[in-house]
Amino acid sequence: MKPRAPARTVTGMIRVSVPIDVRAVIETDSPAFALATPLRVDDLVALAINEALGPRAPQDKRARAIRATLGGLREGTFVVDVDGRTYERAEDVVVCAGSVTLRFFIEREMRAPR
Repeated sequence: MKPRAPARTVTGMIRVSVPIDVRAVIETDSPAFALATPLRVDDLVALAINEALGPRAPQDKRARAIRATLGGLREGTFVVDVDGRTYERAEDVVVCAGSVTLRFFIEREMRAPR
């Protein structure tokens, strides 16, 4: 029997629009914040969940989905790929512009076929 090999499995992809931080543009008088917005990974995951559930989803369902997903990210159940860069921590900051693509990868072991 072959030993188990670690693998990543693609479980989904969501494209989200990144909001512009108008307050940062006004307070710093810098147009750079209008072109690129720094966001934490947990905020991007929340935006992605809201996008996936749609505007008609009940608020309690959104809250449960966000809480469960961020819990899984913090436990290391999966990682998030944001435009080709992998993040393992919800507290990491990503500089985004316009829209981003999030992909979720489950960290698991695959069994070798018999």
